[in-house]
Amino acid sequence: MTELTKALVESLFARHRGALQSYFHRRLRSKPDAADLAQEVYLRMLRVPDPEGIKNPEAYLYTVAANLLKENAAAARRRGVGTNIDEPEVAELVASLEPTEDTVDHERRVQRLREVLRQLPPKCCAAVVLQYRYGLSYQEIAGRLEVSPHMVKKYLGQALGHCRRRMARLG
Repeated sequence: MTELTKALVESLFARHRGALQSYFHRRLRSKPDAADLAQEVYLRMLRVPDPEGIKNPEAYLYTVAANLLKENAAAARRRGVGTNIDEPEVAELVASLEPTEDTVDHERRVQRLREVLRQLPPKCCAAVVLQYRYGLSYQEIAGRLEVSPHMVKKYLGQALGHCRRRMARLG
């Protein structure tokens, strides 16, 4: 690393350190973690092989920060630390992500599944929704639909068979 590289990174970091720490703090709700991640951004910027080749250093800095935040979240998931999906910061982060091909494909499958579920008799559809969306037991579903638990089992079997056949046909 040249002295020029180090000077460029130090200058950039000096201008953006507070904003980076705020960025991390808003998402992590922990000042010590925010400071640590901001420092990690600085270290990663020092390791960039050709910093003079970066056209927009500020954008690159925040890209490194965003990637570091994603890595931190993945590591937290591996450690079993959860994220509250109801927090506005999480919703903001999710909204900022561009849809990937997998997301688009998933959305198409969900839409097709909704169409297939609409073709079911009302009690079959209700049993599927109560079982898979709300996690109710056969007994609880039976109470809501005013049928026996055995009938709930039949509804679910009928619905799943129908869904498998129709989804296979739709591709």
